[in-house]
Formats: sequence, C-alpha cells, structure tokens
Amino acid sequence: MHVAKRSGDLLDQKRRARTAANAARTQAHKNLGERAGLMLAQHELPVDRFNGQISVSGFYPYQAEINVLPLLARLVSEGWQTALPVVMAKGEPLTFRAWAPGEPTGRGIWDIHIPLETAVEVDPDVLLVPMLAFDRRGYRLGYGGGFYDRTLAELRKLKPVTAIGVAYAEQEMDEVPVAPYDQPLDWILTERGVI
Repeated sequence: MHVAKRSGDLLDQKRRARTAANAARTQAHKNLGERAGLMLAQHELPVDRFNGQISVSGFYPYQAEINVLPLLARLVSEGWQTALPVVMAKGEPLTFRAWAPGEPTGRGIWDIHIPLETAVEVDPDVLLVPMLAFDRRGYRLGYGGGFYDRTLAELRKLKPVTAIGVAYAEQEMDEVPVAPYDQPLDWILTERGVI
C-alpha cells in the first residue's frame, strides 16, 4: 500500500488525484449519461441476501455521479430494504434512512436528496459507496469529507457489512493515494460489471 510520508504530501496527492478523477468522471457521465445507470442495474450485487444481508444503502446521484436509482428500484423489487445516507454534521458518521425510488425526498447538505425526517433509521448491511476514483486494491478516492470512512469504521465494529464502491469504469486509477484511516471497499461495481 502506498502511504505518503507526510500528511502535507498526502493531502497534495489527494488534491491532484481528485482534480484528475473529477475530469474523468465528468467525461464518462457526458459519454454515457443515463445509459450507465441502466447498465449498472443489470448486474447482480456480489452478496447473498439470504445470508443475513437484507438492507442496502444507495445514494441519490449528485452532479456527475453514476445513477444507482435503477439498481435500487430493481433491488426493492427483489425484496431488499433500501436506504439513503444523510449527513448529520461535519466530522460525524452518516445516518441512513429507509427510502425507495419514487418516495418523496427532502434536501440535505449540498442540496442532495435525502429521505424525509419521518423515515425509519437503518443500519445497512450493504453500502453502495459513491466516489471520485478507485483502484484494484479496493481503495476509493472520496470527496475529502471522510464521511464514508468514518461510517464504515463504525459499522464494521457493529456487524459484518459489505462496502461496494459504485462508479463509471473510467474512474479507475492505477493507485489511489491512501491514508491510514481510509477504509477499503470489498467490491467495485461499474456499468461494465463487478470488480
């Protein structure tokens, strides 16, 4: 694993990587658009729902993120309980509330769609994790807030969870800069399939 020697070096590496990754994601979104979300929905999750994993958190697509809503709709039709993340405060893990495509949403931080406050809180078994980039080691490059790293660290203390990074195939990097607190993913799911 490549870990920068000094935190300043690592922050600079991540900043440069985010700039490149954002450009790659924007181009992939422009090229594939909504087709990518429909392609994504054709792939099976690499988990067994009948092995105790029954709830999955997705995310409402923001900016040029790949659209997981068609996949969530299919999962609901298969009997999964689905949810969306909610940012409660800076520096805190995410909270998850039950939600299925077609249900009403409110607006959270950064004007992202979130379930209504009346929705039931859920501790998901499977997390579909958004990202700017990923590598074949299972590391992701997020947006810099650390929300998913904190959340995965907390959930993994409570129970077995499966973290599946979801992105366009073009968001793959040779090597994502990694800090000691970065939580690895178990799988990657792109419009081309499972890694």
